[in-house]
Amino acid sequence: MCFFLIREQFEMRTTTCSAVVEKEDDTFVSLCPELDVASQGETVEAAVANLKEAVELFLEHAADSEVAERLQSQVYFTRFEATHG
Repeated sequence: MCFFLIREQFEMRTTTCSAVVEKEDDTFVSLCPELDVASQGETVEAAVANLKEAVELFLEHAADSEVAERLQSQVYFTRFEATHG
């Protein structure tokens, strides 16, 4: 009997994403606006690390059509001053 090991080759891709982090009570909430994926953590670093994991899991398991539908390729971040009385 002969056994052959079949190895599937996976192409590893890298996607650059943004993280918006906001403090809510005693936790930090993180959002990836490009994919509308969110997470949280006890620190900013933990919130971003958890968000990275959530995005990686989403990209790994979501159908290509869902990723394409949700992916926002033009996300802009800027700051402005608002005048109020």
